[in-house]
Amino acid sequence: GGAAAPAMDGPTYSVRLRDLEQRIDELKEQIRRSHTRLSLLSDTILSGGGAGSRAAIKFNNELSTAFRVTRVLIVLDGAVQYNKTDQSGALAEQAEIPIFNGSVPPGDHTLQVLVNLQGNGYGVFSYLRGYRFEVRSSHSFTAVEGKTINLQAVAFEKGGVTTPLEERPAVRFVEKIVSGLADAPGQPAAAAGGK
Repeated sequence: GGAAAPAMDGPTYSVRLRDLEQRIDELKEQIRRSHTRLSLLSDTILSGGGAGSRAAIKFNNELSTAFRVTRVLIVLDGAVQYNKTDQSGALAEQAEIPIFNGSVPPGDHTLQVLVNLQGNGYGVFSYLRGYRFEVRSSHSFTAVEGKTINLQAVAFEKGGVTTPLEERPAVRFVEKIVSGLADAPGQPAAAAGGK
């Protein structure tokens, strides 16, 4: 029987070649389309029209002096935005920490917050002194095209007077959506506090 066919005869070769040319044309078309998409995107970003969304994220500490913040870790969509460990008490004294202020793609996002605390026992709470707490919380939010979302992660004490102190630390999230993508105005409030 005629075993191996010849390597490649003329007609087969030209069919293969045509096939290849067609594939190259398709690729070129894809590249051209991607290119158009990219330039559209950069135009949009540069002109600021429909330039996606903006997020301004802050961490606020509303805990009483019974707790000292020793670490704050904040992750937005899997990327670490803030990570600070501090035993000196300087971190605990910051009532507000700006975390992120910039463009985000419209759609769903996740903010994860981890706060480490140390009991700062005094008086009847002196037993807290040795306590170490870890509060973790996660929050999903939706960025809206053409709007800015102001998001605060607030460390606070939940419950009431009857709630054991060690069960009080928690994190809540406050969201406010405003129109436009302008930078948040300067924080004159901070200056008023006087450093």
